[in-house]
Amino acid sequence: MIQALPPSPHPSPAVIGGIFRALSDPTRRNVLERLSAKPSSVSELAAPYRIALPSFVEHLKVLEENGLVRSKKIGRVRTYELVPEQLQIAENWLGKQRSIWERRLDRLDAYLLSMKEEKHE
Repeated sequence: MIQALPPSPHPSPAVIGGIFRALSDPTRRNVLERLSAKPSSVSELAAPYRIALPSFVEHLKVLEENGLVRSKKIGRVRTYELVPEQLQIAENWLGKQRSIWERRLDRLDAYLLSMKEEKHE
């Protein structure tokens, strides 16, 4: 079992990039959505997909390596659960980007309004 580290208050660009790479695949995003409802076994998670089990397990591996899920094995059954704290890293990064762009657009808006006022004077 890969042990995910707790989210850092200042995650590295590599950590953020890994999370977004993991989220870039629709199958992996769907798995995360399903795990948000309840932990599930590999076979339960793989059931809706028409891909070979080893290929599906690779998706789970990517999610686990990036700390988005964790797994535990009891007997012959491996169960996965969501690690919502890792999603918070992506949410925080997006929030910072949104804030940066809102400030930039506000400055652009103010500049364009001042140019319009100067033109009318």
